[in-house]
Formats: sequence, C-alpha cells, structure tokens
Amino acid sequence: MTVHVDAAGNIRGVYAAASGNGRRLFIGSHLDTVPHAGAFDGVLGVVMGIALVESLRGQPLPFSIEVVGFSEEEGVRFGVPFIGSRALVGDVDQTLLAAKDASGLSVGESIAAFGLDVSRIGDARAAAHALGYLEFHIEQGPVLDQLHQPIAVVDCIVGRTYADATFIGAAGHAGTTPMNARRDAVTAAAEWIGRVEASAQQTSGLVATTGRIEAQPGAANVIAGDCRVTLDVRHADDAVRSAAVRQLHDAAEAVAAHRGLTLDWVTRFDHASVAMDAELVARLTRAVERAGVKPFVMPSGAGHDAMILAAHMPAAMLFIRTPGGISHHPDESVMPGDVAIALAAAADFLHG
Repeated sequence: MTVHVDAAGNIRGVYAAASGNGRRLFIGSHLDTVPHAGAFDGVLGVVMGIALVESLRGQPLPFSIEVVGFSEEEGVRFGVPFIGSRALVGDVDQTLLAAKDASGLSVGESIAAFGLDVSRIGDARAAAHALGYLEFHIEQGPVLDQLHQPIAVVDCIVGRTYADATFIGAAGHAGTTPMNARRDAVTAAAEWIGRVEASAQQTSGLVATTGRIEAQPGAANVIAGDCRVTLDVRHADDAVRSAAVRQLHDAAEAVAAHRGLTLDWVTRFDHASVAMDAELVARLTRAVERAGVKPFVMPSGAGHDAMILAAHMPAAMLFIRTPGGISHHPDESVMPGDVAIALAAAADFLHG
C-alpha cells in the first residue's frame, strides 16, 4: 500500500485498483482506546484491514482499497469523539479544533505539536462517490459469547445522548451543619442516580449510565456544594431515547427542587441511531454464510466510526465475539478462530 498520515493524524494506506479509475472501498477502525483498556478495541479492526489486503497477495481488484487507522474515536482527551473519522468526511470545524484537553491544549494546537499542518485538514476528506466503508470491531458485549456465535453483521448503531447534570446546593461544615439545614449536592445526585437506574430497567432495550461523579469542593469534612454527574442514554429507537432523556431531565429537576437546589443541565452529545447500508448488510450476510457460519444480525450498542461514515457513503460492520463480553478492560480478548472466520467472510465480501 501507499501510506501517509493526514493532518488529523489518521494513518492511511491505499491498495491501488487494477485501473486508475476504480472506485474506493474504505476499511477502517480506530487506533485509540480508553484508559486501562485492552489490546483489541479499535486497533483489531485496523490490523484486520491490513491482513485482508495482504491476503490478496498483490492481486488487483476492480476498485482500490484504503485502510484507515483513525487517530481519535473515543473522545477521552478532548471530550469530542470521532475526530479522525470526522476529518475523513470533511466535518472538522473551528469549534472542534478549539476543544481543549485537561492541560488547556486545543485539538488544533495538538495537531501542530505532533508535526502536522492543521491548515491542510481539509485534504483528509475522502473523495466523493466512495464504494463504501467496512469496519471490523469486537462486539464489546456478551451477546455473541452467550449465543456461541463467532461473528455478527451489524444492521444499525443505536442512538446516544450524553449529558451533564450538575446539582448546585451549598457547601457547609460537615460537623456544624444540622441535617435539616443542608443543601447537599451529593445526596441529591445519589437520589437521582437511583431514579436513572429504575427508569432504564422499565424500558426494553434502553441503557442509561451515570459513569462519572465529580463533587466540589471534594473534602471529606465538607458538604458538597455542587455535584456533576454524567448521563449516557442509548436506544435503537430515537423516539424512545429522546423520551427517556426528557423524563430523566424532569426527574433531576424535581429532585433538585425538592431539596432546595438548582440544576444545570448541558447536553454534550446527541446522535440519532444510524442504519447500516441495506445492500452492504445483505452482501456481508451472504459472505458470512458462505464462510460456514449461520448469519446473525444485531444492532451495536456502542458508537463506532461507521456511524460517522454512514452519512457520507454506504457503510457496513462486522462484529467479532468478545469472550466474556469483557471490553475496555485489560482482560479484553478475541479468539483466533473467530478472527479467521471474519477474514474469510470479508474476503468473500470483496469478491462477491
């Protein structure tokens, strides 16, 4: 492949078509993961793309293949996900470039510090009329493992809302402030978190997570004056997800009002569910069957670069079983046999 690094830090390798006028199939996934994670989230898909090209043994196809290792998908450092794939579709604006990390360094400044030219980030955009996008990824959940299924075709990526709920009360001395005189932000947050769990359990297919809690001033002998809680809500049906978010917002308002606190609510990310391309899904499903595996089609509960690419070109995903459903953890793993089956299906997909 002819390889280069674009201005967003994506690593890109192009395998030329038999003729120079062929359309391009993109195969990719992300290179980053979360803190204290395992070895397979994201990067397995990049390596599998390279392995698939290697399996061609120099045989040209009617179309070119571009393998992309996206520089930033998780959004851990800057709080903005999908930076690499957004560059590929021309969706990097000044707001994104101005997003800062914990040290105050912006995305644009970090790109320059890495030795890349941020003014050329528009060059990272894929040419129009792409043939499509294929992404391999570990499932990151227990469904395939429980079904003893090595791989699955993804038909959609569920919608997601990510918000901050900050309960604002009044800090006070832990020893001198009577219980009935407190405006404790942490206890308000705790009451609301319980409501989040209960609400999600009552709605089929809905998942809601309060993954991060930050109390201020954060001293053991001080009543918290404010407490920020993150909320992550996901569902394949956007109407169900939106209704759940409204209900949880109203519940947070009610808890705050009952306790004499105020609520600050900020929606950080709101993305509709994304369907994979029906034709590519059908083609990939047939390829899985020809690889000797009973086809299984499922939604993805996690966000992936495919959801960004799908708005600009036909997209498809193939999940690989995650033993024990363990992901974003050092024990994350895959089975070599499952990877081999996925590669066999993908090879059939290329020639089908």
